[in-house]
Amino acid sequence: MRTHLGLSPELRPDRVAHALATTRSLFQHRAVVVADEREAFDRALTALTRGEPSPAVVRGTSHPGKTAFLFTGQGAQRAGMGRELYEAFPVFARAFDEVCATLDQYLEAEQPIKDVIFADDQGPLNQTRSTQAGLFALETALYRLVESFGVTPDYVTGHSIGELTAAHIAGVLTLDDACYLVAARGSLMQGLPAGGAMISVRATEEQLRPLLEGREDEVAIAAVNGPSSLVISGDEQATTDIAATLAERGIKTRRLTVSHAFHSPHMDPMLEEFARIAAELTYQQPTIPIVSNLTGELADPDDITTPAYWVRHVREAVRFADGITTLHTHGVRHYLELGPDATLTTMAQDSVSDDADDVVFVPVLHRERDENHTLLTALATAHTHGVHVDWTPLIGDTSTPTALPTYPFQRQRYWLERPRPTAGADGLGLTATGHPVLTTLAELPNGGGHLFTGRVTGSDPAWVAEHAIFGAMIVPGVAFVDLLLHAGTPRGLRPHRGTHSPCVPRRTGARRPPAPCARRTG
Repeated sequence: MRTHLGLSPELRPDRVAHALATTRSLFQHRAVVVADEREAFDRALTALTRGEPSPAVVRGTSHPGKTAFLFTGQGAQRAGMGRELYEAFPVFARAFDEVCATLDQYLEAEQPIKDVIFADDQGPLNQTRSTQAGLFALETALYRLVESFGVTPDYVTGHSIGELTAAHIAGVLTLDDACYLVAARGSLMQGLPAGGAMISVRATEEQLRPLLEGREDEVAIAAVNGPSSLVISGDEQATTDIAATLAERGIKTRRLTVSHAFHSPHMDPMLEEFARIAAELTYQQPTIPIVSNLTGELADPDDITTPAYWVRHVREAVRFADGITTLHTHGVRHYLELGPDATLTTMAQDSVSDDADDVVFVPVLHRERDENHTLLTALATAHTHGVHVDWTPLIGDTSTPTALPTYPFQRQRYWLERPRPTAGADGLGLTATGHPVLTTLAELPNGGGHLFTGRVTGSDPAWVAEHAIFGAMIVPGVAFVDLLLHAGTPRGLRPHRGTHSPCVPRRTGARRPPAPCARRTG
């Protein structure tokens, strides 16, 4: 391919990509080149040819498995998230504008949420009301963009506010109802008194539970992000005391930068009003299975479609690690994170066994990388690991694909080679003849003659391959004569010159009637 492009500089990369995607078979071992200029493609193809690493080359092995979409929660937001995709992909832009316009009806903010998200200053975006609305808008638009490439989930889940996005995508809430609930959730949380603390600890629930006993009104487990990765949330004094105790035991802790102590008793004052708002909505059965934050199991369709579920969702712990375990148990091997960063894919890997080589975690965006390149790399990674990707939105469609060089023919024999069975035939009731073709002889019962057996292949005897007519190997006529002469030997037949019969009995003294003559027919 690299040589072909070098000899044909007029070929457009998008036309070549279209031909590769639509006129070539998909194999288990796959690669995708992601670049934005001709020279970059050439360098990437050179690296692929040589088996060298390259940031422009995505390699992978296709494995069967289901796909889950993970929707990121609060804390992953960043200024300008989605702005580059908005400029490059009309599908994303339309979906993003629709969500933002719907959110603006309920946020009642001075500045449109789209402007808050795309601003260079992250301060306004870090306000809880804007954070949750911004994440919902971004993740919904990301889903519509990924969906346009033919990538759809078998399961969905999220982290805190991310599960509300998952519920909307699964059809539990319409866009209008989802935006109303998201706006109310963020506004009510932001309206709570500031204070409290959230601290991440590298501990297990078994290590932490004894320290919470008797302090349930002050502090709670806010999230279970991994087998030994938890977040505690609540009164500042209580949470810092527990963190200090864990630190004395050699357990790492890290305080999070948050405005409120989410998923803790600090949320209690907003629950009644939030329940009233949630009761105004219409809920539908999910069309895509959802893994619940509350249980870590597949959500009960009759539970997730009630206002009470979403009220508990604000207050109780996010059991994200249990959710990943559930997804893995249900055959999910491809995890795509739809959010502004690689937050959930990093956490999820701790909940999957180390020997699971067929599992892939793919963030669609990353805060430190170009959004367009990251998206295409994510789709390429999914494709190389077995996820169906329709590349038409990127490369277009045409009725006359560009001609590509064919695969080089690699001749390799897979048949087992074994010697001709010329010896040891006696044990089978046969007699070895020593003839190169008619290798065995069996006498038929009641004096019925003799049966010769043998085999002729394209390579054995060697002279068969040397006798070809118009490319087809044919047994020469002289070979049939030789077979007839050999077959006549046990019956006392020999060649005879000067008679019409090709075979006459040998003279042995007493004259006998002539035996049947072996004849070639056909």
